[in-house]
Amino acid sequence: VDQTLENLHEVEVMEQSGARSQEPEVNPTSSPLTTAPTFVRDVLGKMIAGCGDQIPVSALPVDGTYPTGTAKYEKRNITQEIPVWDPDVCIQCGKCVMVCPHSVIRSKVYDSQALENAPATFKHANARDHDWQGLKFTIQVASEDCTGCGICVDVCPAKNKAQPRLKAINMASQPPLREAERTNWDFFLHLPNPDRPSLNRHKISQQQMQEPLFEFSGACAGCGETPYLKLVSQLFGDRALIANATGCSSIYGGNLPTTPWTHNADGRGPAWSNSLFEDNAEFGLGFRVSIDKQREFASELLQQLAPQLGEALVDAILRATQQDEADIYEQRERVTLLKERMQKLFEETSDHKLKAIVQNLTPLVDLFVKKSVWIIGGDGWAYDIGFGGLDHVLASGRNVNVLVLDTEVYSNTGGQMSKATPRGAVAKFAAGGKAAAKKDLGLIAMTYGNVYVASVAMGARDEHTLKAFLEAEAYDGPSLIIAYSHCIAHGINMSTAMQNQKAAVDSGRWLLYRYHPDRRQQENPLQLDSHAPKIPLERSMYLENRFKMLTKTKPEAAKRLLEEAQQDVNARWQMYQYLAARPTEPSQ
Repeated sequence: VDQTLENLHEVEVMEQSGARSQEPEVNPTSSPLTTAPTFVRDVLGKMIAGCGDQIPVSALPVDGTYPTGTAKYEKRNITQEIPVWDPDVCIQCGKCVMVCPHSVIRSKVYDSQALENAPATFKHANARDHDWQGLKFTIQVASEDCTGCGICVDVCPAKNKAQPRLKAINMASQPPLREAERTNWDFFLHLPNPDRPSLNRHKISQQQMQEPLFEFSGACAGCGETPYLKLVSQLFGDRALIANATGCSSIYGGNLPTTPWTHNADGRGPAWSNSLFEDNAEFGLGFRVSIDKQREFASELLQQLAPQLGEALVDAILRATQQDEADIYEQRERVTLLKERMQKLFEETSDHKLKAIVQNLTPLVDLFVKKSVWIIGGDGWAYDIGFGGLDHVLASGRNVNVLVLDTEVYSNTGGQMSKATPRGAVAKFAAGGKAAAKKDLGLIAMTYGNVYVASVAMGARDEHTLKAFLEAEAYDGPSLIIAYSHCIAHGINMSTAMQNQKAAVDSGRWLLYRYHPDRRQQENPLQLDSHAPKIPLERSMYLENRFKMLTKTKPEAAKRLLEEAQQDVNARWQMYQYLAARPTEPSQ
């Protein structure tokens, strides 16, 4: 305190010329606010401009709900470099699209006739996939929304043979490209999206054609959490309900003035809400219980109307399996037909009882399309503060999907140690390196026997990640996906962070596996999907400052904790290998 007082000195501040403008400044040549809906322009637009104190209370939503799909109006222009696509080198694998943390890189296939009015600088190539012969292919970047993290360049597997230092996507200065790429982006958005039911969702190059319903978040450049959220939005977002625990994902996911969760052209998109650290799992379970009860009531009403609406249609709706995209599409077609018949019945019948049934059923009829409930949060919520509730929800047997964005530290509140923090890592409350091993949340969940459990790392095996998400959502029961999420708090180069994920898997520090209860009758439900550790743990750990810094401050402790951590890895690998081994056939 004394030294602080001794070193205080006055800083002269220039006089400010006038007060803040009374209205948000809108650049007429670039701001999408000029064509935005009234609420977005007059309320959210003022918040974006820093004039939120001018908004009257009467202009705010009385129920606390806000429109989705508003992050696209910010156009932050925060990076000096953006990725530029080279169609001649690209192998059209979709990896850059998948890992993009902010959904600014997208791909489409389309008929060549759609290029009639294309801007002069709009790039395209012939589609390479056999399913798309004769079609054109484009990868487009939203230049004003990109954060310049460079992860897309790092994961690109295609090399330019003429210039080996270049790939199919490379960083270039943003300002000279901004105007042209803004025009190209607008044109790209108006190209038709591929037909969802016809896409092969198990193939990344095709699955990444699905429109993301999570875009342009304010997360850190290169965030390791957001690609998983984007994947959820692509696969299930048009029918998803999301309960989000407080944490990074709730801040970049629903912090005013805008939200990155959005909707498609049909107005379908995730319904999102934030709850507290300690009760988010129960909050999400409430979504499921409510949906199931309302669908049960809707089924009872529908059966009463079967003679009037058609027994075949009613039976088809109630028995629909809805396991994949094609099933969902067919069910939506049935529900559309049902609405038409209900409207006709209401208009033509004079029976007041039938009218009352139709009126009661009308607001519930969309529940016949399968709803996907996702309970999402970080490791601070799932391993620590909300673990009791999470355990309760997993034990309930209800059809909910839990996604844990595991950064192994309390990222949002300053980097405190959590039970997910690995042995030897330095964090707040673990300045001398964490002395205990990481809690094995997946193993705990597997003990119930009826919970689908997966441990994934997109940077290590993206196909495995995709498969786990599809299996978890299709499973009729509780599912838990623990997703390795690199974080700026790890002290790493965020542009090459997917390599850190791969190193964690290669060293055995992070295991890839899937536990599927439906396999219990025929085979071992646990499938260990990662190979035996092939690099020493030290090579993985010391890529990250959270481990390496201990070698500078307490080298003896660092050496001891490294040895103990290597023992943890060896023992855990051997245990999972044992658990995943197929049971031997009984002797004859």
